[in-house]
Parts: sequence; C-alpha cells; structure tokens
Amino acid sequence: MKMHSLRDMTRDELLQKKNEMIDELFNLQMRKSLKELENPLRLRTIRRDIARIETILTEDARGIKRIVDSAVSILGAVDNKEPEKKESTD
Repeated sequence: MKMHSLRDMTRDELLQKKNEMIDELFNLQMRKSLKELENPLRLRTIRRDIARIETILTEDARGIKRIVDSAVSILGAVDNKEPEKKESTD
C-alpha cells in the first residue's frame, strides 16, 4: 500500500488493517514452511506494509503528524459551538 492511502485512514482502520496483515503474514509463513508459497515476495511486501502502518501510528503518538479523525470531514473541522451572547446591562 502507498503511504498517502494509509495516511487517509483513521486510527481504527489502521489498527484493523495491521491486524489483518499480521494474520496474512502468519498464514504466508506457515505456507512457506510447507513449501506451498506461490509468491515469496508477498512476505516482504506484507512486512513493509506493517512497518508503514506502525510508522504512521508512532508519528501520531509522538505528535509528528496527526492521523485523520473519523469525525473530521473532508471539508474540515466544523465548530458546533453556539456564539456567545452578550449580556446587556440596562
């Protein structure tokens, strides 16, 4: 996967994708041990994709680059606060 497509995902989506890839990596490693692996390069790409996801999660945790919130729309954050009313002193 490309970094820009991963950066567009939310934290939950990244964690879910990471877990799916870890499961796939495990299955591929088992098939490799049984000599039934058709595409051995897939192991490398899965490991690198997991590392990319972990990099994005670490950057967010350290505050280097923030992950997109699921509540934030493409148009930007919407401020739902009501404007403050001025009290008149008559």
